[in-house]
Amino acid sequence: MIDEIRRIALFLVFVLAQVLVLNHIHLFGCATPLLYVYFIILFPRNYARWALLLWAFAMGLTVDIFSNTPGMASASLTLTALIHPYFLSLFVNREAADNLQPGIHTLGPVKFAYFAAVLILIHCLCFFTLEAFSFLNGLRWLGCVAGSFLLTFVLTYVIDNLRK
Repeated sequence: MIDEIRRIALFLVFVLAQVLVLNHIHLFGCATPLLYVYFIILFPRNYARWALLLWAFAMGLTVDIFSNTPGMASASLTLTALIHPYFLSLFVNREAADNLQPGIHTLGPVKFAYFAAVLILIHCLCFFTLEAFSFLNGLRWLGCVAGSFLLTFVLTYVIDNLRK
């Protein structure tokens, strides 16, 4: 019960941070930090997959509603949540605890960096591909993906390092 209350509080914090602050940051006209993906990265190893997908869709839909991005955040975050357990199993030993929560202090700095980088990159690729809906302006798309990936990854890594 305490974990779910904490998860609801994190949900609200990430939505408010994204909508009120981070959506107004556009470095070089295209790089926007998408920190709400960190909410999905934090889910533990044994969390039910259907619940993870539901949380991801709810987070994405809430961000979509307040950011005027119809369906892009919800589709991207749901895809990220779908692959989360599979990528986590690549970076965690089989002998590790079932309730292991991904982080720098549990996975180690290098494994967490790879795990977070893969999920953030997939999220950014999906998000900006849906936003552009074509590859006619490939350099702008690539700039948005690369810039947003770097900003989101750095913020995620710094926040996770400060977390415990």
